[in-house]
Amino acid sequence: MNKFVFYIVLGLSVFFTSCIPTQDLIYLQKKDGGEGGTTSISAVVSKPYRLQTNDVLSITIKASDSKLVTIFSPTSQGESSAKTDSGLYFDGFTVDDHGNIRIPVLGELNVIGFTLDEIRIKIEKQLLADYFTTAANIFVTVKLAGFRYTINGEVGSTGTKTLFQDHVNFMEAIANAGDITITGNRKAVTIIRQLPTGTEMHDIDLTDRNVMQSPYFYLQPNDYIYVKPLKQKTWGTGKTGIESLTTIITLLSLATTVFLLLKK
Repeated sequence: MNKFVFYIVLGLSVFFTSCIPTQDLIYLQKKDGGEGGTTSISAVVSKPYRLQTNDVLSITIKASDSKLVTIFSPTSQGESSAKTDSGLYFDGFTVDDHGNIRIPVLGELNVIGFTLDEIRIKIEKQLLADYFTTAANIFVTVKLAGFRYTINGEVGSTGTKTLFQDHVNFMEAIANAGDITITGNRKAVTIIRQLPTGTEMHDIDLTDRNVMQSPYFYLQPNDYIYVKPLKQKTWGTGKTGIESLTTIITLLSLATTVFLLLKK
C-alpha cells in the first residue's frame, strides 16, 4: 500500500512539474500586480539606423528627364528593375569593408555611420552640383534592400528572414517566423546585435508587456534572435497535461509489471 501511495505521489509530482504553465505561453502580460484592462505604455522610439558594412541599399533617382537618370542605375533597365530580394542583392549597392558604395557615374560614396536620410541628402547635393539644375526636379529615394534578421531555436521557421518595411519590432519578427513553439522559452529570448563597437547580447522577456519599453524591442538590420527551449522539452515528459498523464500511466504500468514479475 505504501508503495502504491508513493507511486501516486511521484506521478502527481511529475504531472505538475512537467506541464508548461499558461503564464509561460502568453505574450505581453501585465505583471505589476494589477488586473486586466487598458494599460498605457510609452514605447521606446527607435533611433534612426546607421549603416554598417555589408548592408545593401536600394537607391532610386528620378527627374524630369527620365532617360538621363538611367546612367546612374546599375542595370540597363533603370527604374523598371525588379525590386525582388535576389534582384536587390545583385543590383543593390553594398557597403564595402571601407564603408563605401559605388554608384555609376557618381563613383564611390562613403556611407558608413550615416542614416538613410543623410545619404539621400548627400546624393541629392552631388547631383545638383555636378549634373542637374533645380529645374530638373530630381527625387532621390534611399532604402535598405529589405530588413534582414536571422532567427533560430524554438520557432516554427528558422533561418534568415527579409521584411520589406522600415521598422520591425520583436513581435512582428516572431510572427514572421511562425511563432515560438510551445516548448520555447518566451521569458528569455536572446538577441545578438552587431554594433560598430562590437557584438552586444541581451535577453528579453516577451511575456511581460513592459518589454515594449526596452531599446531591444525594435530590431536593427542583421540582428540574430535565439529562442531557447524550456526545461520541459529536455525532460521528455510531455508538453501538455494529456501528454504528461500518458507518460505517467506508462511509467506506472511499467513499474507495476516489474513489481509483479519480481514478486513471483
